[in-house]
Amino acid sequence: MRKAFAYVTRAEELLVFRHRDFPMDETGLQVPAGTVRAGESPERAAVREVIEETGLTDLALRGLVGIADYDVRPGRDEVHERHIFHFEASAMTPDAWVWFEEHDGLAEPTAFEFQWIPLERGHVLSAGMGALLGELRR
Repeated sequence: MRKAFAYVTRAEELLVFRHRDFPMDETGLQVPAGTVRAGESPERAAVREVIEETGLTDLALRGLVGIADYDVRPGRDEVHERHIFHFEASAMTPDAWVWFEEHDGLAEPTAFEFQWIPLERGHVLSAGMGALLGELRR
């Protein structure tokens, strides 16, 4: 299964979120990401997902960071092919906010609480989401 991820940076900070209405031990700290739809490029999926999940539209796409496989087992019997893209936010982006992902109207909205963390603390991300953060410094 192909997934698209967004590393959104503001200077030396990384945008992360937590699910407001679910325990942290179930969802962890995450970056915007989602499934690449049929007929959609991973880049287009990353742009769509970052807008849907953050509400931010004033981002600059800087390019593909890399592609990495992630074995989701034992949670699900899947291996995800993660396409990770780098986006830059302006210095005027808020320090923290809550956004509701609408899920294309197919499910109840999900509340996400956003904040920035120093890039060097990206190791706290759940499910290996920070695996390619080191590539941003090259």
